Amino acid sequence: MPAHLPIEVYATPRHFLGMPPARFLRDYWQKRPLLVRNAFANFQPPLMPDDLAGLACMDGALARIVAHASLPLCSPRAQRSGDPESGAGKNAKRLDSRLRGDDGEWTVRTGPFDEITFANLPASRWTLLVQDVDKWDADTAALLDHFAFIPSWRIDDIMISYATDAGGVGAHVDQYDVFLLQGLGQRRWAIDANPNPPAAFRDDVELKLLKSFTPSDEWILNPGDLLYLPPGVPHDGVAVGECMTYSIGMRAPGVAEMLLDMAHAIAAALPEEHRYRDADLAPARQSGEIDAAALARARRSVGAFASALDDDVLADWFGCFITRYRMAQTPLPRKRPLDAARLPERLARSVLARDAWSRFAWRRRGRNAIVYASGEAFPAPPDWAAALGGSERVIDGGTLLGMPNRQDGIRLLAALINAGHFTLRVH
Repeated sequence: MPAHLPIEVYATPRHFLGMPPARFLRDYWQKRPLLVRNAFANFQPPLMPDDLAGLACMDGALARIVAHASLPLCSPRAQRSGDPESGAGKNAKRLDSRLRGDDGEWTVRTGPFDEITFANLPASRWTLLVQDVDKWDADTAALLDHFAFIPSWRIDDIMISYATDAGGVGAHVDQYDVFLLQGLGQRRWAIDANPNPPAAFRDDVELKLLKSFTPSDEWILNPGDLLYLPPGVPHDGVAVGECMTYSIGMRAPGVAEMLLDMAHAIAAALPEEHRYRDADLAPARQSGEIDAAALARARRSVGAFASALDDDVLADWFGCFITRYRMAQTPLPRKRPLDAARLPERLARSVLARDAWSRFAWRRRGRNAIVYASGEAFPAPPDWAAALGGSERVIDGGTLLGMPNRQDGIRLLAALINAGHFTLRVH
């Protein structure tokens, strides 16, 4: 990391990242880690541990409990002691063993859970993780407003973890950007920001844990501190006492997934008459052989369409793909379809509430636009696309009625309501 780019900064009253978003994106985003102290000043967690445990007991919630049995960990005070033969020194050796990846047994259980499960857990060394909490709790979802400088379709979810003392999920690496916000208590984070860190996984545990992990930096985070990690940075978080951490994760689909999905989109768009052709066929030397000429024809048949893919076809594929990618649940269509002709009257005295599971994106297309919602594409006027396809969770109905292209906008809105992406709520 260049010396002029610090790895640790303090938030300012104007910038919770300690710098303008444009500078953060230029210098840190997908490039290097950043610890922001006091990013969320006087942070008050929207959920308490009991709330998270209650959510983990609900059907449909994505919850896991990770438990760990290993050598005792040393405290920060003991770690600073320099005597290798003292108790503190022995504990430091044990910590070094953990950081190398040789850290004992791990078990994983998936929810939903019940009260008996929590009652039978040990006093320490376990972690409860619940994904998609922003879909269940509006106050948690409001945290995403701070990250509006990132396109909404890039943000995946907020996962909340509650850990007892020494709890964690082991040294691992994520292939997506993540912001780790400390909610309650303290957590010790260790990262390996060195170039080309070891990436081999252990084969003796259920989790994808690193075989080797040697940190370059370590900190203890307090409530309101925020640690940003780009993809590929090994890290390990261990609770110091009881703590809660809010993980704001990004969507980063693998290229293999994108290619598979794109192949289906391309195939669906090709007319029936486009087929493998061999007008230059010569007599076969060996029956059944696929020769070099046949392979060249196959490459031309497929490659010509892939390279000449229309921008609109590509955009429609990507818009549908990225709003469908990693969906935990699908919005339910409205049981009784709403008549678009009656919608303006109801809209004037209502607000629109977006379904928590719906994902949106939109794109301009000439003078018009397209709204993408959970894998579907809807033609839209540009103003309406921007209003409905962004990150706003609640939209005033009267504001929509005052926008241009009202008739087309009402048709779009009725289609989205009937598909289950929005509901009307009276003021």
